Amino acid sequence: MTKPLTPQEIEVAVATLTGWSKVDGMLTRTRTLDTFPAALDWVQMVGGIAEELNHHPDIDIRWCTVTLRICTHDAGNQITAKDVEFAALVDRIGVDAEARSDGRAE
Repeated sequence: MTKPLTPQEIEVAVATLTGWSKVDGMLTRTRTLDTFPAALDWVQMVGGIAEELNHHPDIDIRWCTVTLRICTHDAGNQITAKDVEFAALVDRIGVDAEARSDGRAE
């Protein structure tokens, strides 16, 4: 079983990530893109990371806005290093020329 991070470890991890926060015990990121197809493309890239890590987020798509939520189920639905690794890889996804994060230009 994967060990949950402490509150302090989560705080440090969130500070190193782009646009992520802890919401309801999960790492969460909302990203708004310029078009619905761009949002779908971004989700497709997120899906590739999820498959590569065998670690899958909850994904909510609302037109051009995508929200990701992730925690580790086999750690009692808590945040682990596996979630931070996933978030860091998501942060590296391109589409930046076309994307806005939380309504601000990236």
